[in-house]
Amino acid sequence: MPLWFPRMTDETDTEKTVSFGFEEVSPDEKVSRVKGVFRSVASRYDVMNDLMSAGVHRLWKHDTIAKLNPQPGEHLIDVAGGTGDLSKAFIDRADRAGHRRGREAAASAVVCDINDAMLDAGRARGDMAAYADRISWVCGDAQCLPFGDRSADALTIAFGIRNVADRAAALSEFRRVLKPGGRLAVLEFSHMTVPMLQKLYDTYSFNIIPRMGELVASDRDSYQYLVESIRRFPKQDAFRKEVGDAGFSGVSVTNFSGGIAALHFGWAV
Repeated sequence: MPLWFPRMTDETDTEKTVSFGFEEVSPDEKVSRVKGVFRSVASRYDVMNDLMSAGVHRLWKHDTIAKLNPQPGEHLIDVAGGTGDLSKAFIDRADRAGHRRGREAAASAVVCDINDAMLDAGRARGDMAAYADRISWVCGDAQCLPFGDRSADALTIAFGIRNVADRAAALSEFRRVLKPGGRLAVLEFSHMTVPMLQKLYDTYSFNIIPRMGELVASDRDSYQYLVESIRRFPKQDAFRKEVGDAGFSGVSVTNFSGGIAALHFGWAV
């Protein structure tokens, strides 16, 4: 699926547009509207994730961290990191690896999110107090990360890449900030591998999730956008090609729950 969708405004001017759910908007408008979506749902974000996936998103994140195989002393950049689930899990697993090997070097992580409300929700979590000196929180855009070249051993983005206005720019930034041999893990809602199951999942997504958002988060429109954005995201092979085209090697795809979510994993070179 192409990133940009040209819309002719007149014979001499072409305005580039991107998808915001089923709408076509300018890149700047998408950035602004995505910020609004997550500012609206931030306080109920973790609760809604558990409800929408029946808690299965925690298993997907567990398997993502297992694939990354964090080691003592490594540094993670968690883009669109929201409330910090992956950062916390990264540090915990690196610590366990260190204890087994008798190595005490502390792993660290930075949660980078474009939305300050999501960062506030993450910092406010009671279980984050023990990580105060290990996890930092930075407001930043995936398309222009506020980090130095080759500064991270691993980079994650979970359920965030479909909200980025320019995926190619974001993937280029991911490669820039990763050290040679650094690992990229992109966990995203995707497309089911069995067409009949996809139809059933679509029925659930479009009929239940927006209503759930209205009841639990008092925000139907934001969750309507979320389910639409999933359908507009490229299929697994198409996005794998985007990751490879950005300069990552050995790009693999792991489908979770029949393709409801997929992990794209690659190595920086």
